[in-house]
Amino acid sequence: MQLSNYFIFTRHLLIGVCFAFTGTVLVENMQINGRAQDPGRTISLTLLDNYDYWVILEPSRQRLYLNSTGRVLDRDPPNSITTIVVVVQCTNELVGTVIFHEVRIVVRDRNDNSPRFQQPRYYVAVNELTPVGTTIFTGFSGNNGATDIDDGPNGHIEYSILYNRNDPASNRTVSVANTLSGNIILAERLNYEERTRYLVLVQANDRAPYPPNRLTATTTLTVDVLDGDDLGPMFLPCILVNNTRDCNPLTYRVAIPEFTQPSKLNPLNVTPAILAVDMDRNIQPPSDRPSILYYILVGHPVTYPEYFTLNRTTAELRVLKPISRDLYQRFTLIIKAEQDNGHPLPAYADLIIDILDENNQAPYFQFATYQGYVSESSPVGTTISASANLTAALGIIVLDNDIEETKDPMVRITLVDYTTIFGLTPTGIIRYLRLIEPVDREKQMAYTFTVDGVQQSRPVTVNILVIDANDNTPTFAKVSYSVEVFTNMQPGETVLQLTATDADEGLNGLVTYEILAGDQGHFIISNRTGRITVALGVTLTVGRSYALTVKASDNAPETQRRSSITTVYIEVLPPNNQSPPRFPLLTYNLEVSEAMRIGAILLNLQATDRENDPITYHIVSGDSQKVFNLSETIGLLLLGKPLDRENTDQYRLIVTASDGNPGGTSTTTVNIVVTDVNDNDPKFDLTILKNFTVREEEANLFVGQVRATDPDAGVNGQVRYQIVNHPDLFIISANGSIYTRVPLDRELRSQYELVVEASDGAVDPRRTALTLSIQITDINDNSPVFSQQTYTVNVPENSPVGTVILKLSAVDLDLFSNVTYRIKTESARQLFSLNPVTGELAVLQTLDFEDLAAMGMGASYTFQVEAVDQGGVMPPGQATITVRITVRDMNDFSPIFTQDLYTGLVAPNAEKGTVITTVFAKDQDPPGTLASFVRYRVDLDRSPYSGSIFDVEVETGRVITKVNLNEEPSVTFKLFVIAYDDGEPVKSNSTLVEITVLQPSRIPIFTQEEYRFPLVSELAPFGTLVGTILAAAIDQTIFYSIVAGNELGHFQVNNRTGVISTAKPLDYENVTSYVLRVQADSMLVVMSNLRVPSKTNTAKVFIEVLDENDHPPVFSRKLYIGGVTEDSKIFSSVLKIATDKDTGNYSAMAYRLIIPPTPEGQDSFVIETYTGIIKSAIMFRNMRRSYFSFEVIATDNYGKGLSSRADVVVSVVNALDMQIVVSTVPPSLVEANREQLISILERHIQDQIPGAKVIVESIGPRRHGDGFELEDYSKSDLMVYAIDPLTNRAISPKELFKFLDGNVLEINKEFQPYLGEGGRILEIRSPDIVASVKKAAQAVGYTEGALLALAIIIILCCIPAILIVMVTYKQRQAECSKTARIQMALPPGGKAAPAVAPSANLYEELGDSSMPSLLRPEELSMESGIDPGQDYYAQDYYNYDQGYDIPQYGSRRRLIPPMYDEYGEVIMEDDGYYYKENVWLRKRIKLVVDPENETSSTGEESTTETQRNRPPNSHSSINGNIYLAQNGTIVRTRRPPHPNNLKEGISCRLGKHFKKLDKLGVTHEEPAPIISIDGTGDDTENGTGTCFGSKTNIAKSLIDRNSSGPCITEEQETSVDNYKDSRETVESHSDHTLSDEEELWMGPWNSLHIPMTKL
Repeated sequence: MQLSNYFIFTRHLLIGVCFAFTGTVLVENMQINGRAQDPGRTISLTLLDNYDYWVILEPSRQRLYLNSTGRVLDRDPPNSITTIVVVVQCTNELVGTVIFHEVRIVVRDRNDNSPRFQQPRYYVAVNELTPVGTTIFTGFSGNNGATDIDDGPNGHIEYSILYNRNDPASNRTVSVANTLSGNIILAERLNYEERTRYLVLVQANDRAPYPPNRLTATTTLTVDVLDGDDLGPMFLPCILVNNTRDCNPLTYRVAIPEFTQPSKLNPLNVTPAILAVDMDRNIQPPSDRPSILYYILVGHPVTYPEYFTLNRTTAELRVLKPISRDLYQRFTLIIKAEQDNGHPLPAYADLIIDILDENNQAPYFQFATYQGYVSESSPVGTTISASANLTAALGIIVLDNDIEETKDPMVRITLVDYTTIFGLTPTGIIRYLRLIEPVDREKQMAYTFTVDGVQQSRPVTVNILVIDANDNTPTFAKVSYSVEVFTNMQPGETVLQLTATDADEGLNGLVTYEILAGDQGHFIISNRTGRITVALGVTLTVGRSYALTVKASDNAPETQRRSSITTVYIEVLPPNNQSPPRFPLLTYNLEVSEAMRIGAILLNLQATDRENDPITYHIVSGDSQKVFNLSETIGLLLLGKPLDRENTDQYRLIVTASDGNPGGTSTTTVNIVVTDVNDNDPKFDLTILKNFTVREEEANLFVGQVRATDPDAGVNGQVRYQIVNHPDLFIISANGSIYTRVPLDRELRSQYELVVEASDGAVDPRRTALTLSIQITDINDNSPVFSQQTYTVNVPENSPVGTVILKLSAVDLDLFSNVTYRIKTESARQLFSLNPVTGELAVLQTLDFEDLAAMGMGASYTFQVEAVDQGGVMPPGQATITVRITVRDMNDFSPIFTQDLYTGLVAPNAEKGTVITTVFAKDQDPPGTLASFVRYRVDLDRSPYSGSIFDVEVETGRVITKVNLNEEPSVTFKLFVIAYDDGEPVKSNSTLVEITVLQPSRIPIFTQEEYRFPLVSELAPFGTLVGTILAAAIDQTIFYSIVAGNELGHFQVNNRTGVISTAKPLDYENVTSYVLRVQADSMLVVMSNLRVPSKTNTAKVFIEVLDENDHPPVFSRKLYIGGVTEDSKIFSSVLKIATDKDTGNYSAMAYRLIIPPTPEGQDSFVIETYTGIIKSAIMFRNMRRSYFSFEVIATDNYGKGLSSRADVVVSVVNALDMQIVVSTVPPSLVEANREQLISILERHIQDQIPGAKVIVESIGPRRHGDGFELEDYSKSDLMVYAIDPLTNRAISPKELFKFLDGNVLEINKEFQPYLGEGGRILEIRSPDIVASVKKAAQAVGYTEGALLALAIIIILCCIPAILIVMVTYKQRQAECSKTARIQMALPPGGKAAPAVAPSANLYEELGDSSMPSLLRPEELSMESGIDPGQDYYAQDYYNYDQGYDIPQYGSRRRLIPPMYDEYGEVIMEDDGYYYKENVWLRKRIKLVVDPENETSSTGEESTTETQRNRPPNSHSSINGNIYLAQNGTIVRTRRPPHPNNLKEGISCRLGKHFKKLDKLGVTHEEPAPIISIDGTGDDTENGTGTCFGSKTNIAKSLIDRNSSGPCITEEQETSVDNYKDSRETVESHSDHTLSDEEELWMGPWNSLHIPMTKL
């Protein structure tokens, strides 16, 4: 034999082993010499030292197997099985020698575990000045990085950086220096100002030989960049240059008055305050941050050091001595700021110091230009006016900011020009211009001069326009004129052109001419032009002479008009053949637009020559620029060059016309005025400033002034200004002065680019824009604002004194602010300190979580902090916020187990999950904190094997089996359990649990695995025996217990006997069955406070509870409210009620109603015995607003068990009480969601009437159109009404409409989930009956006149018929007496019921010979009669009786309804009877007219027909009696209609109808049966019965029908038909007739005793 064998079990072979069943071959054959099986056995093989039973030996084949049942062979922790060594004992059976063979099985690793990082995230902080290539992170070294529990290369880790798509920059910033150590180096320079954090994805993978099999893990390395000192200081405020981090050059300014002592000025208030900060603002710790030093580097003038000094640390500027402005007007200094650590990057800024004069505010004019007006006739001393109507004086306002606005600034103002004409008042805020010397408009039309002040840098311009006065007389050029005319001059030919001139303008200068005398009618003059011509029809005579007196006057008002005269002498000569050409006018006046096109014809200057010689035209003077062209031959004046009014505005042309003969030349003058067009844009004065400054937070401040001019004339040259882009913030006056409209806020915007537009006054103006820059200067008007309203900080307890826990930050939007911080809450100053400058909040003393809790302060402390701006112009600007400091418990205590050693017992074959014992540890940290929450786990390092088969529950501490056990008895396992908390840091403690495997002999065995006992009644008393459980054990006392399933404590078990009994009352309705888990233990084990559950000593007990009838029926409510309509059919469902908690037969109920008894024995309602559905048993005609009250009793167990009762109220309604809810969804959807929709409507109505009940009458398609005849199935009508529980009547329709329509929006919102998208309520409307009734009433009203006329005709025509009736009446009386004798001869039928089998139908029993309760309402539990609150239409009683259609949704009350059969069919026709089989079972009241005595009588006949609406189009003519009640109601009795409407197809029904009776003026009555059930025989003897004709076969037929049942045979029907031609109907009279004055009984109105008067 070999002494040892060495086997290597590769990991490749174990791949299957990990998941294989027991029996995987480890060693195929140990090759031991000998035979280990019978027969011929020579050796015996035994397996020794089999650790954990991993190996199974098969001796016969010398084969070793793996035992992996319920476990996995894992080389990795926590099992860490690297080698399995077993010893095979070989015994020689022949000689007895023993040899031991060692078998070593090596478990090789398999790469089945991924690397795992020890931390979820890693963090490193790197200074931005760290050089590239520096190792910045070594946190993966040791066991802090990723670990892999695999062995060999599978457990070796290497690191790499993954590409982070969310942070691409991080991939190039760092790199891995060593893939094995995972050290990270800096690959790119950092810049804190650009980026402060990088997120680096680090991947760890193992080094499995085959790369695709390598497993990976990923973590995030957060690299925070720390600020380094790489930037120099900068002056504040810093305004960045575009998108850079460079600041614009900054200039500080300060102004100081001259000759002022330094003590009054120091420190100087520089604007903004000089302040520089290090651009590296977050250098940590703060103690490493450098300070800033300030210097004056250079300045001008160079003597500045004598006057100013700058504090090096505070930048405080101080003046050293008074300064004279005569010496220095301004100092310009350059200041320098640098760090105290010698950083080579200083900052520079300009400082300008202005020296102000003592009176440093110069006076100024309010406006830059002024416009004045004066009349040329004004006397000396007149004040210049500001308007053309000369009503308001022109005031020149002078202001000086050094002086109050109400005081005279005492400024000396002088006129630069025209000082001899105008003078200025010397004093006052407003100065006035006065006239010193008269002005003449004809000499000068306007005056423009400037007004200057002594200290005013820019004078203002004053324009004064002289207004014309009529001070000039029209003047002729000569005192007299002489002219020669020739006899051949034609009428209209010019004799002389007179011209008088007037220097005035307007009407004052408009001259009119007239001939005063001397014309002798031969000459006329044009009143406008002054041209004298020969009058029409005049022939001049040679030798005549004329002396014409001509007057020229202006057109001023009559009182101011001026004129002059001249004399024209005219001498007539013979014809002259050498006369020169003559122009029509001596002077031409023409206006031409400067926009006139070149070549345009301006004027026709054609002259006439008496001899018709050719004429040549020339421009002699006035056109040096050759602007005009004159046609030499035809005299047309043309435009030759463009006109420009702005250069030349008028032309005076001298034009000649010559015929070529000596003396043949004449001259005319053409005056051309060039009119303006708007061809020039306004132009801004570019010499004015474009940059202005204005102070914030004040309106109506002067900003600056612009000025524009336009060379065009008139309105085309009038310049207007407007603000284009900020008209809501700025305004501009007519003279171009700009003011702020509203207060501006620099913090919102510090600069405005203001666009000012100048436009002229043309209709289509020309515009020019100018952009101004307006800078808003700051004032300190804002309070600090914290970055948060509330600060919450978690502070670890026991933090060192001085620890900065929070940095507060408050921002003041002003440019120059001095924000300081302070703690407002006094008590908080004892615990915390606050840096007033930096806002850093630090701890003043150590905070202990437990001490704060003991002091009642809790774990948090709340106080207020405020930030104050001391330099604010408002009351010190401040802001207050709340700081909440939460002290975080730092886990001061570790969990402590209650025992150092726990013991437990376990069965050798215990199942997985068996509870062995419970460990418990306490933590003294404050309850409710994470540090006090204890959890448990097994210490696998100290108990690797025990931890593989036992476990501890994390939260409960229960020690349980982890696998199904199969252990040797008496073995003790040591299990170390760790208790740890969730505090920071985590603290833990451990204890030892010793678990002993109990001997099987000490474990009892139950006789059954499951016990099932008989049913236990739920009414079983306490201690009732349920059953007995039994377990067996050797020489032991057994202890029984219930270990599960008895949480409610309903059962108990006798610990010694195993008897299970009830411990509490049972309730089948709550729990129907129980499954108990019982356990049997040895008493010795129990006394040791231990338990050993196993498969054998535990069992299940199944207990079923027997239901008993211990609960009476439970109604869903105490009072049920229902409704029924007047036209409801019999057996219509009204209500459904009741439930029961019991089950089976005990919940099956039988129902019955308790209705107050009535003399007739007729119930109004019935209930289905086993469904609980209440149905109507009668018709409810004319009973609106009545109600029925009764009780319903429910008895369970089909009426044999317990009972309960509830009240029921049913109210009678009709369509007048209802409203229709019209919706946009089909009726099927409304029906499907009926309950939900009604509950919503009910809730809204109950808001107004508590407890109201909403009832659905019908759900159908929407009815619309005229008369509501059309149906739309895409929409629906939901007809509802509501019952008031206080009155038991229907809520009035008006109130119901108000409740629903007023809440239709809210109802639609609640309906939406049920009606679907687009579903909503369209409207709430009344039923169709209202419209129908009103329409019918109107129809009746229209025919009243026709009916009255027809009635008169009928009366006159029917008198003979009445006489015939009176004659035949006697004959009918004789026949009636004969029939009465036949009735008396028959056996009385009132004492015995007909031989008819009893009805099996529940509802057939409702047929009663007595009068229906409907006709005796005073004996029911209801209200009846005419409701005084109800609307009635007198026409209704006519309408329905005359056969008008019944509306769909019910009808109004009718006094006498039609008759119906039990199937609801109307038995009537136009002139027939009410008829139905089994007529002896019915009673009916008939009103009969006695034609002789005019009395009425009542007859009864038995009836129980149901009543319903008359079908449409069933009409009958009026043939009854009409009564007028004293209350004004019209009541009419119905005559019996034909029986032609009998329903065919129903068994036992007459096949033929009676023939119509002769039409008589009386009310006929239907034939009644001879024998009646209720004893109507006595009535017959008293004359109240109904008589038949004398034919005996009819009587016999009726008698046979009575005796043989309700059916009529065919033979009997034939008999009736044969007799129908001779049958006569007689009237039945009662022995008591009522007179007209007596009361008439009329249905439900009988109880009201309404007297009726017959009409």
